[in-house]
Amino acid sequence: MNLFQVTLTIAMVALSLCLVLTAVRFAIGPTLPDRITAFDLFVANVIGMIAIYTEFTGNEDFIDVAMILSLFGFLGSISFAYYIMRITK
Repeated sequence: MNLFQVTLTIAMVALSLCLVLTAVRFAIGPTLPDRITAFDLFVANVIGMIAIYTEFTGNEDFIDVAMILSLFGFLGSISFAYYIMRITK
C-alpha cells in the first residue's frame, strides 16, 4: 500500500464521519432550511466518496453515477428553495 492509497483511505474515513454527522443534522434539524442544507451536504459527501472509490477500484464508470447524482442533488436543492420561497410569500 503506497502513500496515495493511505491518503485515500484517510479521506474515505473522514468523509464517512462527515456523512454520519450530516445525517444527524438532517434528522434533528429544527427547521426546513437546516434539512435542505444537510441534504445538499449529504449529496456532496456521497459524490466525494464515489470519486474516492473510483480511484481505489480504477473503474471509471462510477464517475457517471457521481455526475448524475450531482444533477439530482442540484435539482433537489433548487426545488426545496423554490418551495421555501413559495411558503414565505
